[in-house]
Amino acid sequence: MKFKILTGCLIFLSAIFRIEGQNSNDLKVLSQFNYEDKIIYKTVNGDTLDMLIFSPIVKTIEKRPIMIFIHGGGWGGGSKYGILGPNFLNTIKILLENGIYCATVEYRLTRQGKSTVKDCVVDCKDAARFLIKNADKYSLDVNKMGIWGASAGGHLCLMTALGNNSEFIGDEKLSKYNPRFVCVASYYPLTSFIRSEYLVGSNFEKPTRFIVMFGGLLSDNQKMAKALSPAEILSKDAPPILLLHGDNDKILPIPQSKYMLDEAKKVGANVSLYIVKNAGHSFIGDSISPSMVEINQHSANFMMKYLLVKN
Repeated sequence: MKFKILTGCLIFLSAIFRIEGQNSNDLKVLSQFNYEDKIIYKTVNGDTLDMLIFSPIVKTIEKRPIMIFIHGGGWGGGSKYGILGPNFLNTIKILLENGIYCATVEYRLTRQGKSTVKDCVVDCKDAARFLIKNADKYSLDVNKMGIWGASAGGHLCLMTALGNNSEFIGDEKLSKYNPRFVCVASYYPLTSFIRSEYLVGSNFEKPTRFIVMFGGLLSDNQKMAKALSPAEILSKDAPPILLLHGDNDKILPIPQSKYMLDEAKKVGANVSLYIVKNAGHSFIGDSISPSMVEINQHSANFMMKYLLVKN
């Protein structure tokens, strides 16, 4: 029994808190694509933050839409290469085949006394601002910009799209650019820090879990917690949002997404929920339904519906 528990923990840690940096498998997968890596979008306290941009299979003179990916890892781990995992890889291929650029970004990871979840949001905003600033260089149509992510990245992509730009200013050289998104796809996200009933059964029940994330206890940072809760700041003006969640998720339970869906109905926002049966966090599980192939296709179809619309 102890061996099984240890094995399960190792599988979870390898999937969710992926070791930072590129490994040999990443290089093998990347060789399938046209891409430019290590594009620095800003420097913070002497540390550079960068992104990777995948180019569509067929390039054209006209500017093309772009989908920005935000990786997961509990706000304190993971890397931009997380986009190469099975939950996202086929979606990337479909987007590229249809002339849509994809970017995946690094952001500051939470470190006690150095960076918080708010800093993560600021960096994701700045990554989008950088792409707007350099739209001509990369042939991007910034009026057709979407964002997606998973787990902590699912939360961050929601915040990047919904958070007031003026409240998340980072690099002053990028501050005049205001990203607007036409769609958001959020996989098994956290949507509210302040509704404790939707954290029951998760690893966020422990008060100490938030010290690094918020710079203190959740009870002492309610204002920040609300400002960083996508479901609490949702409005009818929000872009279309697709939530995807496993019904057996123990890390971020599905009530998180159901709560946001309920809030969307109250305010008149365009939010839908795609439930994956028999699936835990990261869609881990036996006999999940729909299949991973179907999930990838469903996400791609949602994104293309808004990114490829004719002006």
